[in-house]
Amino acid sequence: MSSLIPHLIVEPDDGVGPVREFIRTAEKSLLIKQFTFTEESLMQAVVDRKAAGVDVRVMLNPKRSGGDRANDETFEYFKSHGVTIQWASPKFYVTHEKSIVVDEKAALIATFNLCFKYFSQTRDYGIVTHDLARVAQVVEGFNADWEHRDWIPGSDAGLLWSNSNSRLQMAHFIDRAKHSLDVQHPKFVDAVILDRIADAAQRGVHVRLLCGGKHGISDWDILDTFSSLRVLKRFG
Repeated sequence: MSSLIPHLIVEPDDGVGPVREFIRTAEKSLLIKQFTFTEESLMQAVVDRKAAGVDVRVMLNPKRSGGDRANDETFEYFKSHGVTIQWASPKFYVTHEKSIVVDEKAALIATFNLCFKYFSQTRDYGIVTHDLARVAQVVEGFNADWEHRDWIPGSDAGLLWSNSNSRLQMAHFIDRAKHSLDVQHPKFVDAVILDRIADAAQRGVHVRLLCGGKHGISDWDILDTFSSLRVLKRFG
């Protein structure tokens, strides 16, 4: 099998094991950028890599959009164990990215936070890619945020970056659908993306939407999400 074929992690079916083993493969460097990181066995795996001489850098989001903080204890734990750690770039309202890069050769890009419930209770996905262009772009983004620099990602790697090119790239992705389009997301509030989904249905694409109800939706997004779903239903 080609090393460029990505490996899919499906949660909660696969549990924490694949993520822990991915971290343990780091021999030279380990870059971790996370929205929330509290899972103890993964924290220990990171410290173990540091103790083994791996160059480890961890970047954590300081607070959620509501102002509450979830990473303070993790920050202090890593700091006390000599792991190089800092808060994410203040240029962004939140840093919601969830990525892990091993030896600048492989990257795990995921929807799940590194917390117990995401490996046991919620539907989430992760992709491990060895595509060097994609891995290099994740590293480039990590370094830019680490140094608090402005950064404009290129579109050649096929990755979507908020708040830079994600809306345009996603719109183009939806527009390429010819026969079927399956969308799984907790909330639907972006007018541009909703328009592209409706247009796909209108041109004969078989469109299916899956929403988790109110779970994962902020109070101010609930009305917009359910209104959007009703509007899209009218488009078939």
